[in-house]
Amino acid sequence: MVTILKETPLEPITLMGERAGVCWGADIRDNDKNYKRGLDCIVSGHHRVMEYVNVEMILDGYSARVIREWYTHIGGAPTRLQASTRYINYKDFAYVVPPAIEGNEEAKRIYTDTMKAITQAAGRLEEACGISREDAAMLLPLGMTTKIVDKRNVRNLIEMSHQRLCTRAFWEYRRLMGDIMEALGAYSEEWRYLVEHYFVPKCEVAGYCTEKKSCGRKEKR
Repeated sequence: MVTILKETPLEPITLMGERAGVCWGADIRDNDKNYKRGLDCIVSGHHRVMEYVNVEMILDGYSARVIREWYTHIGGAPTRLQASTRYINYKDFAYVVPPAIEGNEEAKRIYTDTMKAITQAAGRLEEACGISREDAAMLLPLGMTTKIVDKRNVRNLIEMSHQRLCTRAFWEYRRLMGDIMEALGAYSEEWRYLVEHYFVPKCEVAGYCTEKKSCGRKEKR
């Protein structure tokens, strides 16, 4: 569901160190030194170097609802393209079923029957009534799946993880962040280090829970 594109550098920490080395007048031809310099920067909290590492990826199969929330994390000039409701056939669209509904037989029946009714209505509007697809698509719920191509820097992703890995975050967003972490961790050893050490909920960063209603992972201040 998350595809990391080849434009994403395999050695993000090394790249950070190379960029910092330019300003320090260092020898940037030595990648071992670049890696050490990059690691020193992020461990010391000099996280602006992270903005030189872009992550390009495809997010596929998530609900339009969670992708709309994804768009709220603007920073470092992220950009994205999303599947258009004007041209894609939504008479047979895929959709997300929340875990609470999936585990309840009666609720799932109501939910899937409703989705089926929407697909049938969209088809009838287009075929029997001559309504354009872009107008028929107004029937669609935010539970429909979508696909986007996204580009943003790693600092933006890490800061996003602090908020969206919190237990109080929307369940699908937590799942999305987990999928991104899994895909990046498998991309290279340097990415695995970043994921394991810096993609954490905000209580791990603050050292205490900042939420009004705590899950109990960390004590409140």
